[in-house]
Amino acid sequence: MDKLKKVLSGQEESSGDGSGILERANQASTLSWGTRMRGFGICFVLGALCSILGTCLLWVPGFGLAVFAVLYSLGNVCALASTMFLIGPLRQLKTMCAKERALATAIMLVCLILTLCAAFWWKNNGLALLFCVLQFIAFTWYGLSYIPFARDAVMKLFSLCI
Repeated sequence: MDKLKKVLSGQEESSGDGSGILERANQASTLSWGTRMRGFGICFVLGALCSILGTCLLWVPGFGLAVFAVLYSLGNVCALASTMFLIGPLRQLKTMCAKERALATAIMLVCLILTLCAAFWWKNNGLALLFCVLQFIAFTWYGLSYIPFARDAVMKLFSLCI
C-alpha cells in the first residue's frame, strides 16, 4: 500500500530540484492520502451520477437532449478531475499530453466543446448526440491507454470482426 501511495503521489519520479513554479505549487498543494481518496471517490461518483442522470433525461421531450449533453459532458469532466486527486493536477496534465494519449485527449476535449456548442449555440440535437458518441469513444480510448496492451487487444478484436 505504501508503494501505491508513493507512485500515485509522484514521490518515486521526482528527480528535479523543485525550483520550477509549477513544481513548487504542486508540492505546496499536496493532500493527505485519505483526502485524495475521498476527493477521487466524490468526483468519480458525481461524474457517474451526472452521466446516468443525463441518460435518464435524454428522452424528456423538448429539452432532454440539451440536458443530456451538458450532464454527460460534466460527468466526463468530473471523471477526469477524479484522477487528478490521485496523482495531482500537474502529473495528470503531463500524462494527458503524453504521446500515447495526446490524440485521444485532444479529440475528447474538442468533442466535449462541440457537444455543448451543438446543444446550445447551434441547437442541433443530431450533432450533439453524435459528438456525445465521439466523446464516449475518445474517452474510452483515452482510458484504455492506461491499461498495458488494452488498445492492441481492442484493435485486434475489431480487426477480427471486420
